[in-house]
Amino acid sequence: MQLYSLTGVEPDRQKILVKGGQLKDDTQMSALGLVEGQILMMMGTAGELPKAPLQPVKFMEDMTDTEMAQALAIPAGLTNLGNTCYMNATLQCLKAVPELKTALDAHPAGMGQSDPRKNLAASLRQLYDQLAAAGDGVPPLVFWQFLRQVFPKFGAQDRQHGGFMQQDAEECWGELLTTLDHVLRKDDASVVEQFMSGTMVTTLSTEEAPEEPATVREQPFRKLDCMIDKSVNYVAQGIARGLEQVIEKRSDSLGRNADYKAVSRVARLPQYLTVAFNRFSWKAAEAVEAKIVKSVKYPLDLDITEFCTEELQAQMRPARQRVRDIDDRLAAERKRNSGKRPATEEAVEPLPPFVLDDALKADVGCNPSGVYELVAVVTHVGRSANSGHYMGWVRKEKGVGGPEPKSAVETRNWWYKFDDDDVSMVTDDEILKLCGGGDWHTAYVTLYRAKQLD
Repeated sequence: MQLYSLTGVEPDRQKILVKGGQLKDDTQMSALGLVEGQILMMMGTAGELPKAPLQPVKFMEDMTDTEMAQALAIPAGLTNLGNTCYMNATLQCLKAVPELKTALDAHPAGMGQSDPRKNLAASLRQLYDQLAAAGDGVPPLVFWQFLRQVFPKFGAQDRQHGGFMQQDAEECWGELLTTLDHVLRKDDASVVEQFMSGTMVTTLSTEEAPEEPATVREQPFRKLDCMIDKSVNYVAQGIARGLEQVIEKRSDSLGRNADYKAVSRVARLPQYLTVAFNRFSWKAAEAVEAKIVKSVKYPLDLDITEFCTEELQAQMRPARQRVRDIDDRLAAERKRNSGKRPATEEAVEPLPPFVLDDALKADVGCNPSGVYELVAVVTHVGRSANSGHYMGWVRKEKGVGGPEPKSAVETRNWWYKFDDDDVSMVTDDEILKLCGGGDWHTAYVTLYRAKQLD
């Protein structure tokens, strides 16, 4: 190959002569008695010599940080402006919703408007554009200025240590979506309402007055809460606890307060589902907000079907079966590509046809199957929501820069770890370790995306 690079004669055309004989593939070079400066003769027909690269080769050690990030397709991070990691982690994770960026781009307003909420949305659009073009960390100064203007609590000062106080990332997440829901409205609908909001049906009844008719109410929601106590080990258990609670309210039939059982079920699932872990509780005796560090495992694929109304479950049945068929097909392809497939096994059959429910088909931004895949996580390390450190973890889309799994059907995913402006890459294994149980980073807000049906 070295001779080929010098002469253009391909290896299978080369005949190398030494001391009147031709070298073979199994010739022992040590037995030829070669000396320094000895001349060997090569015979062969040269093809076209390799052309010099159009762009000069640049080694990684000679690259700037920007060039390095662009070569590896690692996205830019956000500079910590002083306890703003809660905001940085939130913004990086919300980038996993491309529909938000599309809606921001379609919002023509600038940053000189009388409504500060519109200025906040415009500054977010500008910030996302800067992140897309940058390789180094981007300081979110303008966005942070408008965030404090719209929500003064995020500008609270730390009187003891100076500077700005740490804030709650989940609170920042919720307030930002509320603002975008108001600003990014078109034809009485917003991208947040369509793609990130669902509908919950709650039934209230009391055993203290069995004859009293149950009260049913319907309301929108933007997150499911994972309630954590000693009995909760998995996120589905925590969600179930959050959907069935006992509350005290006045009973008109009894003329007094009574305990009511509130049972909630999902009547519409959004394409992007936020699950918030209830990791902080107020300890009145100590006047502190304590963190629940208990391990609560969460899956990469989450099925919400059991928490939906019976009507929605029936509507989602064809799409849910479609997701199963896709998973089965991918599993068969992995088995075949692993080399362990029996010789008698038949080739993978095409996916069977399916008919999507008409109501779900017409509902833009819904999840028609009830099955999700994890795409972003906000984590927290520390003992209080208003202290410690937040980071964002965002799943890398396959085929978009950076290192790739071994094959297109490989189960492993790569993730970007956003520690403010320090960005690195990890795999699924590291994401699943963020379940809690110690003083390492713990999942606080998770973002799931509806699994595709093709």
